[in-house]
Amino acid sequence: MNQMEGMTRAEIDKAENKDFALGSGPKRPRDAATLILLDRQGGDIRVLLGRRSRKHAFMPGRFVFPGGRTDPADSRVPVARGLHPQEEAKMIARGTRATSARARAIALSAIRETYEEAGLLIGRRADFTARQEGWQAFCEHGVEPGLDALRFVARAITPPGRVRRFDTRFLAAWRDDVAVALPDGGPTQELEELCWLPIDEAREAEVPTITRTVLGDLKARLAVDPELAPGGEVPFYYLRRNRFHRDLL
Repeated sequence: MNQMEGMTRAEIDKAENKDFALGSGPKRPRDAATLILLDRQGGDIRVLLGRRSRKHAFMPGRFVFPGGRTDPADSRVPVARGLHPQEEAKMIARGTRATSARARAIALSAIRETYEEAGLLIGRRADFTARQEGWQAFCEHGVEPGLDALRFVARAITPPGRVRRFDTRFLAAWRDDVAVALPDGGPTQELEELCWLPIDEAREAEVPTITRTVLGDLKARLAVDPELAPGGEVPFYYLRRNRFHRDLL
């Protein structure tokens, strides 16, 4: 059984009691995206993680992937290439309430957050112009963002009872897709101790339960699909009737 599948809400609350501030009242999850950047080294595949400041209310001190809340304005940012059709189809599959524009915004927010938190610009070298906030470094360094290399690998909705709730799409890309790596990192400095870890080591680090779970899913997929071909199955985690479920999109 997958780590989170079948857990009760009480079990999830106990496992995550240091990661989320609890709060009463219904809160609609906000769209968010996170990027799992992969690097082949010898026989291992490593992932990029960074530690969140212990002062943060959301997942303080935990190692996480770059990511954050989706800005709808990101959907209007020009790209070199859009999402692969099979990947877009997964992101707007029945039951996700997403549209093509929303899928595009989610994917672009993962790229923007990876720049802001890790200083890595994903795309291709080319003249680029965008007015939207958060994209000026791409203009200055001549990087046109691209979505065609992204793979949708997991989705998870934060359980109720948290002060902040997110409907997070986990996307993956390869380190080779990074066009520019800024030596001083990203402007927000939100992630400390950026490091590349083999997947098994990453799962044993101080990571949130959902991160450990998604890494397990990703490891299993890479074992049979080492190139992450478009259109692969996407595990979707959500709480229903007091128990965590895992569906496949």
